[in-house]
Amino acid sequence: MLSKIDRRILKLLQDDGRVSYAAIARQVRLSPSACFEHIKRLRNDGYITGFTAVLDPARLDQALLIFVEIVLDRTTPDVFDAFAQAIKRMPEVQECHMVAGGFDYLIKARVKDMTAYREFLGESLTRLPGVRQTHTYAVMEEVKNSIRLPL
Repeated sequence: MLSKIDRRILKLLQDDGRVSYAAIARQVRLSPSACFEHIKRLRNDGYITGFTAVLDPARLDQALLIFVEIVLDRTTPDVFDAFAQAIKRMPEVQECHMVAGGFDYLIKARVKDMTAYREFLGESLTRLPGVRQTHTYAVMEEVKNSIRLPL
């Protein structure tokens, strides 16, 4: 169970993952060593899974955001496993989720432009194990993009 202090620490880290333990300690009114122990426990218990820099995709030539619905030809464990293993090796794919509904997986990917996407689709995505059909949605405008969780 998370304490109020734990939740405040997590919120501060979501606001700025580079904030120092001393600064967090001041804001949550703990000693630096007690704050360090809280953060260490939050990491060990799996509440904090890592730290990363948030990069600008446009500046890194990956401005086109696409979502792709994937329909598999069979929904058997071996096909699910083969597809999952193959998708994990594709650097363009940022997220892949097995979903319930009219298709099997929803993929979020980033590429340079539509030409790069056509290559990604034809040379990689449609050749994955079990893929029968794809439907692509190119993002025209990102209205909200966040990895923050409400605390």
